[in-house]
Amino acid sequence: MNKKLLYPILILVLGVGLAALIALNPAETVPDDYAPLVATVRVIKVEPKAEYLTVTSQGTVEPRSQSELIPEVSGRAVWISPSLVGGGSFARDDVLLRIDDADYRSSLTRAEAALKRAEVEQDYARDELQRAQSLRDKNLASQQQLDNVRRASWVTEANFNESQAAVDQARRDLARTELKAPFDGLVRNEQVDLGQFVTRGQSIGTIYATDYVEVRLPIAADQLVYLGLPLSTRGQIPENLRPPVTVAADFGNARLLWEGELIRAEAEFDARTRMLNGVARLRTDGNGADALPLPVGMFVQAQIRGRKAENIIRLPRSAMRDNNQVMVIDADQRLHFRQVSILRLEHDDMLVDGGLEAGELVCVSPLQTVVEGMRVNPVLEQDGAP
Repeated sequence: MNKKLLYPILILVLGVGLAALIALNPAETVPDDYAPLVATVRVIKVEPKAEYLTVTSQGTVEPRSQSELIPEVSGRAVWISPSLVGGGSFARDDVLLRIDDADYRSSLTRAEAALKRAEVEQDYARDELQRAQSLRDKNLASQQQLDNVRRASWVTEANFNESQAAVDQARRDLARTELKAPFDGLVRNEQVDLGQFVTRGQSIGTIYATDYVEVRLPIAADQLVYLGLPLSTRGQIPENLRPPVTVAADFGNARLLWEGELIRAEAEFDARTRMLNGVARLRTDGNGADALPLPVGMFVQAQIRGRKAENIIRLPRSAMRDNNQVMVIDADQRLHFRQVSILRLEHDDMLVDGGLEAGELVCVSPLQTVVEGMRVNPVLEQDGAP
């Protein structure tokens, strides 16, 4: 037989045999078990606790008391304290300025001499009145004579009182030639030179106290309720109701804190900002004896501690869904929407005061598609975890 014809016949036979063998022995397929894909979500366990509600604000440090240095007498400045310069520091009752007192010493001498004369005349008038009264009792002087002596006594008494007042005035004027500091403080500015003639009522400088400073803190109307103060509070706040205030300022890489309290609320809302200004008072000694004093004019951040709220649940804002809802995971690891009551929203957190129970798990992962009752794989987020 021709080889060219034999090879195709053999290949055909082998192919038919192989096809029959495959047909008679079909392969058995075993399907794998179907496992639905379950999303892994981060959860937080609900732990209600008490929290102080805080209100944040900011403002500029101002002196609690600022005064103009104004002499009460006129004269030439003969001595100026080294502290009477911009930024100079002084203590209470330190002499800041002396005015030439020669004329005021002379005035005091003349007033004291006039008082001495008035005192002698008063003593003489009293003796005369006693003698006139004695003569009148013996019918040796008329009533007219007694009245004249009594009137003269009254005149001398009035002269004495006038002379006494003149001496007191002269002493006060002499004492006022020394301009003394009314409190511990710093000099903001001065406008006087040695030898300059200053007049009564002329401002020669500005000083301010350093024992306390104040910060005006604007507070939004919807934040006032968190302070725990009566809504009608205006002016001075009673001491037992004053909220604590913590003020922070940055000095390079260091952040310093000062403690104080909110002492008063202004009478009306600011028409431009629609906010009510509260005034915080703080000591200037910082966190200790070596701390940096709180400088006047510095811009600071403030945190006001308000009322204490019980059974508050703090959740990240990522846990909130539309219409004040959160996603709660049940014991079967299924998601359910839950309506909650939100007390307030903060920067990154929200405070919930109703709708959740202690121990429940709340989903905080941002899921794009959520179906009620869907199964998830919850992973408990530890405190402080990102």
